[in-house]
Amino acid sequence: MDLRDWPYQLKSARRKKRLVRKDFDKQLISLRKRDQELWLQKRLLPMVPLERPYQRGWKSDFVLSDRTKRSDKADFYQQLLDKINTRKFHYDASFKVKNKKKRKYGLSLIPQELQWFSEREWNSSRVELSADERLCFLKTEIWSSDMNYSTIRYVYNHPADFVLKVSPYIISEVKLLDTDLEREIAAIRNFIDHRDLWPKIHKLTIGKRYRYRAWSETNLPKYINKLKNKPMYTDKEVYMD
Repeated sequence: MDLRDWPYQLKSARRKKRLVRKDFDKQLISLRKRDQELWLQKRLLPMVPLERPYQRGWKSDFVLSDRTKRSDKADFYQQLLDKINTRKFHYDASFKVKNKKKRKYGLSLIPQELQWFSEREWNSSRVELSADERLCFLKTEIWSSDMNYSTIRYVYNHPADFVLKVSPYIISEVKLLDTDLEREIAAIRNFIDHRDLWPKIHKLTIGKRYRYRAWSETNLPKYINKLKNKPMYTDKEVYMD
């Protein structure tokens, strides 16, 4: 009997492997979509007030200084502070940690500054600042000695208008806990993490592999090869160096 007369078509071994691989890729894409849906459902869960609020450490944020409160533009500065205020938490009210330097002992204060904007954020529409509020910022160039490159930042020009205030951090409400939701999220994450499938998922969904290293590491001068894709006779001096 001729194979073409059979009621079904036989699959080769190569085609079977390809079909299995495609089916597994589809399963990973569906898992990623389901994971995003579950995290969105978790994010939209309501907050439940506690019968007994409790203190969990301390919080530090900026408030108007006494001079700014007495000024005529107190409302203007308060609206601006609501947009650029930052908050930090610590178990101790002193907000001090041990020094990381080997030859220096003692405690140092945890640095905290107002929110600054990068050049990309400043030119985008996400920064909801009025024209008068933008005049309070100064364009500065920051050099990073660790990463060996400079960036442009827009920093608030008069930081003395605000002062830091330390107050107890009181927990008065918590997010509603859905055990079935948490169980399904944990099952999906365990399946992906234990098999190290995040690079493959990024390749399928985004179109490129997930990079574990920071992008700036490859841009350092010591990692740049000046002779890459260049013949020896074009630049002999660089080659000899």
